[in-house]
Amino acid sequence: MRSFASDNNSGVHPLVLTALCEANSGHAIGYGDDPWTKEATQAFRREFGPDAEVFFVFLGTAANVLALNALTRPHECVICAQSAHINVDECGAPERFLGSKLLSFPAINGKLDVKDVESALHLLGNEHHAQPKTVSITQCTELGTLYQPREIRALADLAHANGMRLHMDGARIGNAAASLGQSLAQATRDLGVDVLSFGGTKNGMMYGEAVVFFRSELAAQFRYIRKQGMQLASKMRYVSAQFTAMLTNGLWRESAAQANSMAQLLARTVSSIPGVTVTRPVETNAVFARIPARAVHALQKRFFFYVWDPTPENTPEVRWMCSFDTTEDDVNAFAQALRDALK
Repeated sequence: MRSFASDNNSGVHPLVLTALCEANSGHAIGYGDDPWTKEATQAFRREFGPDAEVFFVFLGTAANVLALNALTRPHECVICAQSAHINVDECGAPERFLGSKLLSFPAINGKLDVKDVESALHLLGNEHHAQPKTVSITQCTELGTLYQPREIRALADLAHANGMRLHMDGARIGNAAASLGQSLAQATRDLGVDVLSFGGTKNGMMYGEAVVFFRSELAAQFRYIRKQGMQLASKMRYVSAQFTAMLTNGLWRESAAQANSMAQLLARTVSSIPGVTVTRPVETNAVFARIPARAVHALQKRFFFYVWDPTPENTPEVRWMCSFDTTEDDVNAFAQALRDALK
């Protein structure tokens, strides 16, 4: 069964598998003191600049939580959108492990606005309130939408002017940069992002994420934070080798662009089907739509996907995600199955 539920459900890109096999040669020093990790670190620095500090971890939740841990003390708070992954889909991990409050706002289309951050500034200096310290945005958002470069720069400037930092959850940063026609640095560092959670799993890797610091002083204690956070891989070469593959010859962009283009095709195709309404801008690799409830179960028998919003009951909102290995045949088969389910 092909899946349109999540880009986590896809397989591993063949070039990434090749890199894993090539790394599986003999013995190597553990915990990152190996040639593959050094090579991957250099690949990141070619993308982001020679002073970028890079740390590999296993999971996206860990990348977010540990990055925020480096930025935020327990009496401080993290400003984010209500729909942010750290607020909705990480089982309270940020609050538990940081001991910090998440201050969330009902952001339109998943995007935090400058006005949201400004509304929290009155808390600064008041000892009765958690102090705003970190602004965390997701690019692309949980709704598949994109912050435009000027929007990120405005958030960064406001944060920095008030002694705060800007963290980016970049689980799908490849999809965002590919859609916007940016390099990875242009999409992050050049816009004032201080720390990036760089996603690999959703863009064709087996597992592995990276925490990338663009201000070295913020990374000073991170090696200890990562270890205490149980994310220091002993056989790190298997994470690192995958990143080298992704950052070589533009593989990250190729994979992300394929997923994005298939989402565009899917949106165009299903929009012509009576009873289907695409509900949100299709800017990366996600398509949100409302379909008659009677079609959901029938369609899920053939293609796995999630119901995003079950209300109203007669036309729930669903989410369809495309991956690096989604093909036109997959999209056409899905659309035909949707037509059949609506008969």
